[in-house]
Amino acid sequence: MKKNRIRPLAICVFRNRGRILVAEGYDPLKKQTFYRPLGGGIEFGEYSEQTIRRELMEEIGAEVRELKYLGTLENVFVFNGRPGHEIVQVYDGVLTDSGLYEQAVIEGNEADVDESFKAVWKSLDEFGEEKSILYPTGLLALLR
Repeated sequence: MKKNRIRPLAICVFRNRGRILVAEGYDPLKKQTFYRPLGGGIEFGEYSEQTIRRELMEEIGAEVRELKYLGTLENVFVFNGRPGHEIVQVYDGVLTDSGLYEQAVIEGNEADVDESFKAVWKSLDEFGEEKSILYPTGLLALLR
């Protein structure tokens, strides 16, 4: 039996005219749509900035620049009926390809699970109580 473990992640917030780029996710048990900035798991021996550069290239084929560390969040949650615990390094950054800022939807692929996703630009005002859900927990407060 696999033991639960804390997962280290790095995510990056890309801003565009009051909006941020987020991947759309869905929890089938909760029947709930949620959003999270792009990024992923930090591999052994990899710095979190390197994780962001690698993950953005793998997920949407994009290069990033001007990474700026914003803070660390701890996220304890249940997804699809399974408990999770993450320590999340949060960065702000700039997409090198300016054309991505004009796309309403950016198609992506999560290579390690061979699953496609869509990333969209959403206003920070769309998140909060009784509104769309933004993960990790605490990110909205960190960005405001």
